[in-house]
Amino acid sequence: MAIAVLAAIACGCCEVGLHVAAAQVPPAAAEIPRYTGLHAAALSGDVAQLRVLAAGGADLNARDDHGRTPLHVATYARQANAIRALAAAGADLGALENDRYDCVTIAAVADDEKTLATLLELGASAKLVTSRYDGTALIAAAHLGHAGVVKQLIAAGAPLDHVNNLHWTAVIESIVLGNGGRRHQETLAALVGAGANLQLADSSGRTPLELARSRDYLEMTRMLERAGAR
Repeated sequence: MAIAVLAAIACGCCEVGLHVAAAQVPPAAAEIPRYTGLHAAALSGDVAQLRVLAAGGADLNARDDHGRTPLHVATYARQANAIRALAAAGADLGALENDRYDCVTIAAVADDEKTLATLLELGASAKLVTSRYDGTALIAAAHLGHAGVVKQLIAAGAPLDHVNNLHWTAVIESIVLGNGGRRHQETLAALVGAGANLQLADSSGRTPLELARSRDYLEMTRMLERAGAR
């Protein structure tokens, strides 16, 4: 199960697109056989072994060749019980791997609402600045139109108006990196309803309303106009 999930993420079958897909690197098939200790137990969801290793003093935040901790691996593999065991043992819930992704952003990009809920319940933060784009999990989820994830992150206090180094907010990404369809409309609606700033413009000075109009995204345009965007 875990290997099948990782293979789907790696080939882009989990709707990972554009700049997020280029940055997130799940464990590759060639890496997995080399995993030992906590990394191997996290991948397979072997909670008993995780507890034995943790009790024996294993490094809970040990890194693989891409800087992934066992918690990153468990998140990619959707091993909720392993995530709980690692958190209980004291693993760093906010650790960043080599491309500066944390577990919350990994789950958000994968549209994995169940794993995300587990991480947030355990105290993982939705507020971290992550990735080479200096973004957030919310921006990544808005980009992909993962509306359910967006709602979870908003409820967890994710910063609504963070501006990444592309000069885009979650609102802007839901427009410029979407197709104007239902999923991105629902994403934008969640951001609007939460009170996101609709006047923050991109690096060319274009507001979300101007960006929606220029793409003929009629429903998004109406939504923004009703919310008082200019």
